[in-house]
Amino acid sequence: MPYSQIPYCAVSPKLPASITFAGEKIDLTSQEHRERMDREILAFTYSHINTMLQIKRANRLFPIIEPILKECGIPDDFKYLMIIESNGDIYARSGVGAGGLWQFMEGTGKQYGLEVNNFVDERYHIEKATRAACRYLRKMYGLFDNWMTVAASYNAGETSIAKRVEAQKEKDGMNLSLVPETSRYLFRLLTAKTIFSDPVAYGFLLHSHDLYPPLPIAKKITIKGNVDNWADIAKKHGLTYLQLREANPWIRSTKMPNKTGKSYTVLIPDAKALHYNPQKTKAHNPKWVIK
Repeated sequence: MPYSQIPYCAVSPKLPASITFAGEKIDLTSQEHRERMDREILAFTYSHINTMLQIKRANRLFPIIEPILKECGIPDDFKYLMIIESNGDIYARSGVGAGGLWQFMEGTGKQYGLEVNNFVDERYHIEKATRAACRYLRKMYGLFDNWMTVAASYNAGETSIAKRVEAQKEKDGMNLSLVPETSRYLFRLLTAKTIFSDPVAYGFLLHSHDLYPPLPIAKKITIKGNVDNWADIAKKHGLTYLQLREANPWIRSTKMPNKTGKSYTVLIPDAKALHYNPQKTKAHNPKWVIK
């Protein structure tokens, strides 16, 4: 019976024989790799809500993140690591306290130059957190000289992966024996790239107006002193506190003591352009949409 005559059927998605990640060709023809890839392709394809949200959010985030990766010398494919870390949710927070798009723990965030306290949490600052992630990734590449091993270290930690590399005498992360969570992490990374490269082939049908547009930023202002109430600054620019914080998710309170006089750049969105306008929503990647 042809598929068209079956009321409902779940089709097993096609698997690639190989994929290039960060310039490194990864062979997926071994049975072990094929089964692991199959599991993640199935999970992404039939977890419709999460995958659809990831694609929609990426339309807003990738234009910000891609230039930073390029500037910092990190392969563009690592934008998919951000996706699997947080589902592209700017406010993502794990059960153990990791926060933001790149899921930094508080201590690690501070170690890589992010301010984290009750009033400012730069793990939620898209640009600064991305630069911090780049610093980590670059350091790990200096240690491991293999981008998939670098990705494994982002999940399992530098020390754990270094021990496995030494004990197993293997530098390629795809050939390391890893704990199940980290092993799945690598194949989820490859799956994210595979599906984002051609969502329609995996059943994700979106028009341009379905995607989330970049926030319309009208201007940037500099804050050097204390902020008694961010709502006052928002009202001054015709915004609500909520709208100001949506554009600056690193703001963690209605106030901000700033005894050191540190400068903060605050994005001011265009209040008139915050309303949904399907005619103005463009796809960052044409492959994400159907005509």
